[in-house]
Order: sequence, then C-alpha cells, then structure tokens
Amino acid sequence: MEKMKNKAFLIYLLLFLLVLLAIPLAASFGAVQITLPEIQSALYKGLTANQDLSLHEGIFLQIRLPRVLLCLFVGASLAVSGALLQALFRNPIIEPGLIGTSSGAALGASVYFVLGASLPFHLGEWTLPVLAFAGGVFATLVVMLFAQSENRSKNQVLLLLLIGISINALCISMMGFLSYIARDPQARSITFWSLGTFSGANWKAVFIVGFSTLTSVFMSLFYAKKLNTLILGDEEAMYLGVSIKRLKIIVLGINVLMVATATAFVGVISFVGLIVPHVLRLLHNSENTYLIIAGAMAGGLLVLMADFVARNLFAPAELPIGIVCSFIGAPLFIYLLKSSNKFL
Repeated sequence: MEKMKNKAFLIYLLLFLLVLLAIPLAASFGAVQITLPEIQSALYKGLTANQDLSLHEGIFLQIRLPRVLLCLFVGASLAVSGALLQALFRNPIIEPGLIGTSSGAALGASVYFVLGASLPFHLGEWTLPVLAFAGGVFATLVVMLFAQSENRSKNQVLLLLLIGISINALCISMMGFLSYIARDPQARSITFWSLGTFSGANWKAVFIVGFSTLTSVFMSLFYAKKLNTLILGDEEAMYLGVSIKRLKIIVLGINVLMVATATAFVGVISFVGLIVPHVLRLLHNSENTYLIIAGAMAGGLLVLMADFVARNLFAPAELPIGIVCSFIGAPLFIYLLKSSNKFL
C-alpha cells in the first residue's frame, strides 16, 4: 500500500513539473515570439497594475496567458469527466461526449451561427456560450429522462448509452441541416467550432471555466471512494451503503457542469476524456482519487500541448485543436489496445 501511494505521488510530481515546464513554452511560441524576460516583465507589471506595457507584454497578458490557462482548465475538465463516466459505467471506452453533452453544445452553437441575427434574445458576446451550454445541458437531460423512463435497473447503463448515441446522431443530423441552409461563412464557422478552437480565449472565459473545473474536481474527489465500490458490482456497493441512483445523478450532473461549460467556450474536443484515463491506469491503477488528481493535470497538459501544435504547425494560420487531438489520440488509443489486454 505504501509503495502504491509513493508511486502515485511520483506521478503527481512528474505531471506537475511537466505542466510547469509546458506553461512558459506554450506562452512563448506562436505567430509572435515572446521571450522569458518579456514574460517576467509582463507578470510583474500585471501584478503591480502597471499599464505601461510593450506590444509583446500586452500580447502575453491579454492573449497568450488566458489561452494557456483555458487550455489547462478545459483539458482537466474533459479528462476528469472521462474518468468519472468510465468508473460510473464500468466501461473503459466511455468518453464525455457519448451521453449527448458535446453534441448538444455543438448544436446550440450551430443555432447561434445560423440564426443569431433572428434570435428573440441577444446577450452580446455571451450569446454563443450561453446557447452552447444550454444545448449541452438540454441534450444530457433528455438522455437521462428517457433512460429513467423504464424500470430496468440492471440495464440502465446500457439504456443510457444507447439513448446517448441516438441523441448524438439526432444532434449531428440537425447540425447537418443547419449547415445545409447556412451561407458559406456560417457553415465554415460551424465546422471550425465543432472541431474545437481556443482562438476566443479571454479572462472571462478563464474565470468561468476555471471556477467550473475546480468546483467539479473538488466534488469528484468527494465521491471518488463511492465510485471505487462500483467495481464490486451494484449489489455489493448497495450493501456498503452507496445509493447507486443518487450517485449516478450526481456524477452525471458533475459531468454536465464540466463538459458543457468547457465546450460552450472552446467547441468540441474529442479523445481527451477517453485516452487520458487509459494512460493513467496503465501507469499505476484504477483508483478514482488517483485518476481524478492525475487526470486533471494530464488532461490539461495534453490539451495545452495540442494547442501549441495547432498554433505553431502552420503559423500564423491555426488548426482546429480537435484535429490535433484526434491525430494524437486515435493512434495512441489503438496502440494501447494492441499492446495491453488489461481492459479487454
């Protein structure tokens, strides 16, 4: 037991150091190169409320730093969400978008891109994230509602996943229809947003997504031990005092809060919630406290490095980060499945 704790601590320490190293690297390189002295000067002036900023210092404080922090928070949300859902469903191939949250948010964003001018309400710059968040929450609530409509406790998980797949297909079809009736710039916006982008990162988004992420991770840690009991089976978990129905509702609620908030600001990013828990299990074990803490750091690191590649590969042009994550995640996931039969 002591060796396992020491190994987990070493993984935490390694991930923390990698994140610390990745932050200045990601902040320095891009269409505009920013040196470490300029970063230090910008941080000092920012902390002392000094408004006399150079061009590079202003770019760092207003563009690069919010983007780096938003990458860390979004990656943490997606990875922790994946770990929670995989533990809840006792299925290692579950990922956050499978229960409708991501596709619902993408549909909400598509409605904004195509019908934004004719909508009965307008919230300025908040219209897109509000509609995307509402779409993600609504789609997930529909999935949960239909999954609860039948009294089949033994098949609830399977029913939930099948309905989630159906809602995903419905949302994608509706997005396809909106793309069909949209003008070319609107259709391009739908495509680009549905593949994920951090180009709109700002301090407001950082504060909202950061609050959502930190709150959700803290709540997840509180329920980690109850999720561990599900490995024994539903009946055994109930004998240990765990309310399966209540736990499922709470975990799905945490998932919706994290994923819908993150997706509302940056679009749909796939594979992070699927691949990060897998890698962490191979490094150590399947204990959920470990997966949540390490997953938050590893997910943030993965998204930060994927965004670094997306910004720099064809600079000053920028790739959608979802493309980069898929290029990284798909081959890695296939390799893990081929090299280890631990989960099969």
